[in-house]
Amino acid sequence: MIIVDTALARREAEGRPIQVGIVGAGFQGAAIIRQIVTSTPGMRVAAVANRHIGKAIEAFTVLGIEPAICDGRAAIDAAIARGQPAVTEDAVGLAGADGIDVVVEVTGSVDYAAEVVLAAITAGKHVVQMNAELDGTVGPILKQRADAAGVIYSFSDGDQPGVQMNLYRFVRSIGVTPVLCGNIKGLHDPYRNPTTQKPFAERWGQKPAMVASFADGTKISYEQAIVANGTGFKVARRGMIGPDFSGGDPYAPLVPLEETVAAFADHLSAGGPGIVDYVVGARPGPGVFILGTHDDPRQRHFLNLYKLGSGPYFCFHTPYHLCHFEVPISIARAALFGDAVLAPRGGPEVGVIAVAKIDLSPGDVITEFGGYHAYGVAENSEVIAHDRLLPLGIALGCRVVRPVAKDSVLTFADVEIPAGRVVDRLYAEQEARFPLPVAKQEFGIAS
Repeated sequence: MIIVDTALARREAEGRPIQVGIVGAGFQGAAIIRQIVTSTPGMRVAAVANRHIGKAIEAFTVLGIEPAICDGRAAIDAAIARGQPAVTEDAVGLAGADGIDVVVEVTGSVDYAAEVVLAAITAGKHVVQMNAELDGTVGPILKQRADAAGVIYSFSDGDQPGVQMNLYRFVRSIGVTPVLCGNIKGLHDPYRNPTTQKPFAERWGQKPAMVASFADGTKISYEQAIVANGTGFKVARRGMIGPDFSGGDPYAPLVPLEETVAAFADHLSAGGPGIVDYVVGARPGPGVFILGTHDDPRQRHFLNLYKLGSGPYFCFHTPYHLCHFEVPISIARAALFGDAVLAPRGGPEVGVIAVAKIDLSPGDVITEFGGYHAYGVAENSEVIAHDRLLPLGIALGCRVVRPVAKDSVLTFADVEIPAGRVVDRLYAEQEARFPLPVAKQEFGIAS
């Protein structure tokens, strides 16, 4: 965003940097801290919270900065007031601290993150997050809460959903009608787990379960769900179409993206809302793409002249997503321009449901995204509501109460939900605030 750099330079010159609080100092959180400290004028990391404070301390000391170790809200406020970065295990205290303009949530949790985001919104802070799992579970009600509080609730640029939304907005701005928002994957195997992904995770310093959630389809299901919620799009069918041009071989030669368009054509010609989807084994990856149409024959002629082909579907793509490098842009857009990169536009359009990764038995506990028990699949929210399907973000921590066969979708009746969780209260509030029609046939989209 070219306008952002000028605005940040002005804030730096005026000595009024955006004060940022970051919750989560793991792989991405520490990288965001580094990016702001080393490369973002007009912005300061005022405080960092992590459940284990050592990582928060290390994120600063590796950059030659000595933070103040704070055990609560008063200490955090004092450190910020004297201009010393604060580190703490008290994420809720950080979220409400004086002097913080934007809270960045990057933990990958659900219930813990929900509590932090609610605290930030209540305290009048803008929220930017990279937590598709939280957003894909209760994002619409969090956005409604933020609107009521007069603050911005936004997913981040740099991650693929935000990059898709940037491209979607560009495509619309030039008069092209988006009909598909797409993601590019290199591998999809729903049975990957922390054991199978451990070597890759160790190579890159990531958590095996997180890496498994990328491979088993959970992550892309959440990413495309929140794009659907930001655009009003749907999924063409449960799990999306997801054409795989790799033949199951992640090292197979990649197919040019333009050659994959035909795989979606039958699902775009029936009318109705646009769809979110993905492709495996295409280049350029790992990028994103938008398919769009234009009603004006003369404008189609010009699009052809400019090398986008003759249509009817014109393919626009961004060949990269740079994760933490682009997060400060999102923070500035929220704080300086009141602009969300990506946020639910109303009630939920698509959610992510839990599917058994193995045969589940009574007493099994679904422990984590990318774990051994369940994988996530995108489904239209009307179907989820009608069939009382269990969102994966709700399923974590739940105990199975009856046998569920491998590859079967879990329902609320299949599990016992722990008491006292914030996410369950939010989900119930979301269902009440955005009641959904239950007739599947109304949408012309297969379940």
